[in-house]
Amino acid sequence: MSSVGAMAPLPLPLANASQQAYVSELLSFTLDRLHKEPDLLRVDAERIRRQMQEVAVGHYRGFISAADAVQSISQEISAVDQHLENLISEIPLLSKGCADFIEEAGKLLDSHKLNRTLLANHSTLMELLGIPQLMDTCVRNGNYDEALDLEAFVTKLATMHSRLPVIQNLAEEVKQTTQLLLAQILQRLRSNIQLPECLRVIGYLRRLAVFSEHEMRLQFLRCREAWLSGIIDDLDRSNPYEYLKRMADYHKVHLFDVVTQYRAIFADETSGNEENSDGGLLYSWAMHRITTHLAVLQEVLPRVTEGVSLAIILEQSMYCGMSLGRVGLDFRGLLPPLFEASVNDLFVRNMSITVENFQHVLDTHRWVPLPPVGAGVRGDSSSDDISPPYSLMDHPPLASFVNGVLAALNELRHCAPINLKSILALEVQKALQSVADSLLRYNATRMMRDTESNLFLAMCRAFIEVACPYVVLCFGRCYLGGASLIQLKDVLEGLRRLVVTTSYQLPKDSGFLKVMDSQQDMRKIADTTADTSPSRNTVAAASGTAASENGNTNQIEEGNASTQQSPGERASLLRSPPQPTV
Repeated sequence: MSSVGAMAPLPLPLANASQQAYVSELLSFTLDRLHKEPDLLRVDAERIRRQMQEVAVGHYRGFISAADAVQSISQEISAVDQHLENLISEIPLLSKGCADFIEEAGKLLDSHKLNRTLLANHSTLMELLGIPQLMDTCVRNGNYDEALDLEAFVTKLATMHSRLPVIQNLAEEVKQTTQLLLAQILQRLRSNIQLPECLRVIGYLRRLAVFSEHEMRLQFLRCREAWLSGIIDDLDRSNPYEYLKRMADYHKVHLFDVVTQYRAIFADETSGNEENSDGGLLYSWAMHRITTHLAVLQEVLPRVTEGVSLAIILEQSMYCGMSLGRVGLDFRGLLPPLFEASVNDLFVRNMSITVENFQHVLDTHRWVPLPPVGAGVRGDSSSDDISPPYSLMDHPPLASFVNGVLAALNELRHCAPINLKSILALEVQKALQSVADSLLRYNATRMMRDTESNLFLAMCRAFIEVACPYVVLCFGRCYLGGASLIQLKDVLEGLRRLVVTTSYQLPKDSGFLKVMDSQQDMRKIADTTADTSPSRNTVAAASGTAASENGNTNQIEEGNASTQQSPGERASLLRSPPQPTV
């Protein structure tokens, strides 16, 4: 039996129910109880050994079999002991797992409390989360006051709860909507709004506090500039007259309004010198608009081909400058050079066309005698009547030339810059010189019979004695004293050598004054018949009424001329002479 006790413990299989019950009982013991269990087992084993010795004597056979059983039990107990040791080593991990469970349970408890708080304040949170959508609706519907109130509330909320992610996200969404609000407010400044609306819009910008005072002034002028440039760019440029007229009207009304709005809105900061208070923003912008206006005038005016249109555009521009003068933007002194250039180009172009037409009619003219022209259609003869002489109708090339000169002067009289007096007089003199040269060249290059030569010489005499003095006289009606600037002596020197100049008496019925041979007498005639002229260094424009009253009544009807000539043999009808400027 001692050898049995000394044997190494064998692992005990846990196949039977009693062993499983014992193991389950071990699992229910405390840690101290488990530590005592081996000692208790040894005591029991000793007691059992003694009993076994007593029983072994009488039941040795049973003990032999029991020894085998003990051996097995020892092995099983050793296995149990190993399992207990493993269990003891795992207990710290179990303790840590319990601590982790307690920690997670605490977090879950906190989360549960937050959820309960969230549920209790659900309606309030929904209202806060709906602020961006509500603000967007207010912006799109134009309720800017309510939108700005919401923006201010969210800004205050974000300042108070800067660490809350929800509040920060809410502030970001509101910030995006604020950008839309800012874009719509600036778009209002790019539309046609009056002063009260401008004040309201600037108030919105100040509540947003996204611009400094200087930046706000700059944004105001930029937006108004974009709007004003837009409506001017929308004008139809295919018609230069209407385009310039409408542009002058827009600048007269809207540029004045913008300057007035600027000064009214920023009146609190504008005291004393305005240029110093705003850094010259208003001054620079106004100069930009006026410079642009003048640049467009300079570009488009050459496309205007009628003197009446130039006069109306000048009048509209003068009114625009006078209106803007009330806010210190009078630019009328810059207009004369622009219109002078256009008037000069128009007159030079018309005179060039006149000379070309004369050359064409002269080249195609047939030198045949024409029946005399009756001159009884005009019965009123006075010193102010400068109707075209009927004698020029005997010479179609001269009639064509005089018609062209009268057309050019009629275009000039509506807008006759006094500074162009000498320049335009020189153009008239050049035109007369070109006609004289054409007549001399025609005589030198054409072979004419005696009859044709007589008719040609008669036309040359008419040019010297009638056409030239009449053209000079008409120019003197456009410019007071302008007739004295045209030197006919040099112009007619070649023709005078060609023909023998005789005094030419016009029909009394024509109302034309008797022309003197000397240039001094012709100058007196021009000075006598000329009416009031515009003062020096100003641009004078004549009224269109004179053109409609005198111009139409002084024309010779085509029917009266056609009864005494065949088509193509005479030039177009003589036009009315230019009326005196007012």
